[in-house]
Amino acid sequence: MEALLNEWLWQEEYWLPPGARWKDIEMKQSEGHIPLPRDLIYTLPLAFAFIALRYVFERLIAVPLSKYLGVKDRIRIRAPSIPKLEAFYKQNSRQPSQSEGVSLGKQCGLSQRKIQTWFRHRRNQDRPSNTKKFCEASWRFVFYLIAFTAGLGSLINTPWFWDHRECWRGYPKQSVADAHYWYYILELSFYLSLLLCVSVDVKRKDFKEQVVHHIATIFLIGFSYCTNFVRVGTFVMLVHDSSDFLLESAKMFHYAEWTRTCDSLFVVFALVFLVTRLVVFPCRVVHSTLVVSLEYFQPFFGYFFFNALLFVLQALHIFWAYLILRMVYKFVFLGKVERDERSDEESEVDYNEEEDEPEEEGDECNWEHRKGTINSKLASLANNCVLNNLTNQRNINSRMPKAR
Repeated sequence: MEALLNEWLWQEEYWLPPGARWKDIEMKQSEGHIPLPRDLIYTLPLAFAFIALRYVFERLIAVPLSKYLGVKDRIRIRAPSIPKLEAFYKQNSRQPSQSEGVSLGKQCGLSQRKIQTWFRHRRNQDRPSNTKKFCEASWRFVFYLIAFTAGLGSLINTPWFWDHRECWRGYPKQSVADAHYWYYILELSFYLSLLLCVSVDVKRKDFKEQVVHHIATIFLIGFSYCTNFVRVGTFVMLVHDSSDFLLESAKMFHYAEWTRTCDSLFVVFALVFLVTRLVVFPCRVVHSTLVVSLEYFQPFFGYFFFNALLFVLQALHIFWAYLILRMVYKFVFLGKVERDERSDEESEVDYNEEEDEPEEEGDECNWEHRKGTINSKLASLANNCVLNNLTNQRNINSRMPKAR
């Protein structure tokens, strides 16, 4: 297996610039640690460890914190149990067409309005609660905050943090410090855990863009580690973490309905995001990898592939910046942030909340029974009103002679 990988995957022309060989970048233990592809094997078990840690964190810390901050879940009307509609909902579509609704109505003996109401209640029943969204945002907030703090502490004293030419001086024979090694491994493990949990997390309206972002980030981190683009890679991760924890904190206060705090954090997040993703990232990172790096080595496969991944991330940055600027417009001219245009809205097609429609809660028999109950209560109430009026009239007549 090792010989096969060396022959097909770990060919030197893929991972190293022209003229460089694997033996040329070998280092003694006293000289430092050189990035090796086999180091990335540890990221998969660490990803499952992150999933387990997230499960414990959400139940022991995030849920009590949500109650403390006043996060409230909307009480949703549960759709009555109708097996044929339930089977269609799970196997065919969550929102049937008009012809499908007519067919289902004939099968179940229900009107079109009741069919539509059942599917609306069933969709709303599956929509995530505010507590679930708060737990997800709080987990990401904690990781991004810790990652940004640790990454900034490990990079602020490095020469390439201030001079981007230092990222390539001496390449590819550059040793990796233990702090940067663990920064890489933990970041890659975390994004792997996000990708593994994408099917159970809250699906937002930029769901596809988020999946593309996770995949591009995983390839970017893994490939940059194998090609020893670690110096520029750590800076890329730091740039992303600098605004992500602000976004997640704004979401947390949004679910808790702390409007002023949420709006303030959003403004700070928007400023940091626009500066780091539209100014620092293209002018510092992309320019360094695309232009400055050519002063130290000739282009090779790793150079083109790494820059292609950076351009994918930059395209996503522009897309999200457009959504954020829309929110800034609403905040400035409307006075408040109504929705998270970036990724806070679910990808559900039916945004309307449940409406009070009593005649559409169940089948015909249940409605007839409830209607009879309501009519009997109304009749009893009317009789009581008549009796009270007669009693009051009798009392008035008995008091009139005394008044005279």
